[in-house]
Amino acid sequence: MTEARRSRKKTRVTSLDIAHRAGVSQATVSRVLAGSPLVNAETRRRVELAVRELNYKVDRHASSLRTQRAGTLALLLFEDPTQDDSHINPFFLSMLGSITRACARHGHDLLVSFQQLSDDWHADYEDSMKADGLILLGYGDYLAYQAKLARLVEQGTHFVRWGQVEQGQPGISIGCDNHAGGLLAGRHLLAQGRRRIAFLGDASNRFPEFFARYQGCDAALREAGAAMLPELQVDADSTEQAGADAANALLARALPFDAVFAASDLIAIGAMHALKQAGLRIPEDVAVVGFDGTSMALYANPPLTTVVQDTSRAGELLVQALLQQVREQPAQSAMLQPALVVRASSGG
Repeated sequence: MTEARRSRKKTRVTSLDIAHRAGVSQATVSRVLAGSPLVNAETRRRVELAVRELNYKVDRHASSLRTQRAGTLALLLFEDPTQDDSHINPFFLSMLGSITRACARHGHDLLVSFQQLSDDWHADYEDSMKADGLILLGYGDYLAYQAKLARLVEQGTHFVRWGQVEQGQPGISIGCDNHAGGLLAGRHLLAQGRRRIAFLGDASNRFPEFFARYQGCDAALREAGAAMLPELQVDADSTEQAGADAANALLARALPFDAVFAASDLIAIGAMHALKQAGLRIPEDVAVVGFDGTSMALYANPPLTTVVQDTSRAGELLVQALLQQVREQPAQSAMLQPALVVRASSGG
């Protein structure tokens, strides 16, 4: 062993050094590093300060052997049909960034796995020590997906999903208040003098997030003595091509409409392309509003009015709720409030 290596070995900081610097027991240091809620705020502050001052690094391997935890969370991304080969909805790319940052803040690694809904993705990650729990992003038909969520609950897997929050759902969900987002879109379009609002996106229990957005817009119209018309609703997946196809199907019905509320920004952008090809002016002839708040909305032509979901806060809540389960602490579902960003596509 070289002299330099011996020196590094001798000076390696341990949890006992942290305890001495902070004036607490080694057991208290361990509890702080594990995120235990049993440590008071002042003691936690002293330990964390000592960790920073001594540049202490947690030995993840030794820690996992002691706690039987991997120190890793798994993020399962389910494929979406896209225009490129990524098969990832751009909305989830921003969510991925916020989840990664939240994991880092909580001292956990993140394992990202790309899944198909047909795969056996509900296999137990925890028993294999791959990860302490699962974060689920993206899915297709919720009614088909629900059975696998129930299976995760039955086998005691720690998991949290991003999606519509409703009573009786299996497990913990973090999501946007989609009904409130639909209300924002509907009230905005009404304020622009639009009353015959078409909806592009599935409006059924198979896609509860889209359905809640539709219902919210309908509630806004009913406040004004109107209502969404079933003949102005066209199913669409969350892709530009699906949005263009849905807009063309809507135009083929030859029914009057003066606005389009799309269930996602991707649908809205595809729809705008089809509407312009048909000779309609946006927003003069048809106002368009999307949903998600992706960066693509800002650079659409014209820039797209959209209902924004708070992906930064979402990432923090997803990681927090999962770690609460891992630590055997109470965790509950939560809904985030959306915001409307008005741009040229709606004439605002």
